[in-house]
Amino acid sequence: MPVNTSEVSPVPSLFSPVSLGKIELANRIVMAPLTRVRAGSSGIPGDLMVEYYRQRASVGMIITEGTYPDHASQGYVGEPGIATDEQAAGWQRVFEAVHADGGRIVLQIMHAGRGTHPDINGGRRILAPSAIAIDNKTFTEKGEQPYPVPEAMTTAEIRAALDDFVAAARRAIEAGADGVEIHGANGYLLQEFLSPAANQRTDAYGGSPHNRARFVVEVVTAVAQAVGAERVGLRISPEVDLGDVFETDRDDVLATYGTLLDQLRPLGLAYLSVLHAEPGGDLVQELRRRFDGKLIVNSGPFGGQTNREQALQQIEAGHADAVAVGRALIANPDLVERWQDGHPENEPRPELFYGPGAEGYTDYPFLEAA
Repeated sequence: MPVNTSEVSPVPSLFSPVSLGKIELANRIVMAPLTRVRAGSSGIPGDLMVEYYRQRASVGMIITEGTYPDHASQGYVGEPGIATDEQAAGWQRVFEAVHADGGRIVLQIMHAGRGTHPDINGGRRILAPSAIAIDNKTFTEKGEQPYPVPEAMTTAEIRAALDDFVAAARRAIEAGADGVEIHGANGYLLQEFLSPAANQRTDAYGGSPHNRARFVVEVVTAVAQAVGAERVGLRISPEVDLGDVFETDRDDVLATYGTLLDQLRPLGLAYLSVLHAEPGGDLVQELRRRFDGKLIVNSGPFGGQTNREQALQQIEAGHADAVAVGRALIANPDLVERWQDGHPENEPRPELFYGPGAEGYTDYPFLEAA
């Protein structure tokens, strides 16, 4: 009997479409959230940011740089916010430009927690799960300075931070974002709660893996209820010891992130994004099973710049549904076309990753027209 080939599902490729919740992607190349600090002192996206994101609209989905939900949570000089109507209006221009060129874009909501300084956040208080400082320095308006000892959050302050995440998500969706990503990675506030090194609380938000996961569960659940779970993603970075989170015990990591994803699984989130050195390894794939949804992987920081062959392999091996790419997309706004047709790539200029101007931001050349 002849096979009905119309019923045979094609093997996914890096360039085939995929749905992440209600977000329809034309391909599986995702622009990783990339801190670029071009929003000035106001935190309002301007013409430069509009052009930067518009140039990269051909990727399957753009995840914006980390964006602060309230002024006290700002982690970098020049970081954009989504704390005010004016900032939301700036982001609306970005979203409209990306959509006009056929792209999809989600806004990443990032609370820096203890990873900031009064000379970054306008002299506001620094809050974290526990009063433990990061043993390092950060760049402020007055140059490099040590991270300060944060104040341990009260239960009321934990609730207020949750409300800030929800308000930020509402603003983003109302401004036209296709979705939002909750930043639970890279040593910022949510991962600080997950980490036994950063979280030494003795109340309902500390101690056991279940308790340390509680705040992240509450934030993601509240945001999903506010804007729809199929427009919400979560980013995690288990075992990635940025910002002194020190997740070194694999059993504890699995217990903590496992209970987190067990509780989030029924929500039906759009996706889970995992930053890890081994996307196809036992830990990431077990967390994928516990999440039971679409997975974006990102291994770029560990083995150098993610290249075409690595991205193709992740999809073809079935390790993920999409691949987050960072530096290659900084240097190649038309990366999808270059990778699809095997064209050479521009080299990134790391010395210009952070700064106020267009150089190294919107001036990378596109492929010349045929």
